[in-house]
Amino acid sequence: MSAARKEANAGGRWLGLYVLAYLVFLYLPILLIPLFSFNDSIQAAFPLQGFTLGWYETLYGNPALSGALANSLVIGVVAASGATLCGITVSYMDLYGRSPLAATISAIA
Repeated sequence: MSAARKEANAGGRWLGLYVLAYLVFLYLPILLIPLFSFNDSIQAAFPLQGFTLGWYETLYGNPALSGALANSLVIGVVAASGATLCGITVSYMDLYGRSPLAATISAIA
């Protein structure tokens, strides 16, 4: 293997390491939220104080919180369905559309 090829591979390794570090930085907090929901302490901090389901008991025992959870789930499902429908429509227009509107939407997307 030539020296130039080794240098090119080294750049790819650094890029892969950078992408991995970026994804860990981005998704680790999201993965820790469910862990902290079982924590006995009021503060989200390490070390964890103990295991409890008390926060979920509070959620289901309070009608206002249960209603807020239901509203959030409904809004999330509607938003995800709308985004999926828009994405499918735009991709269909991009693939099969022959009108000026399809060309404009393809350029925007």
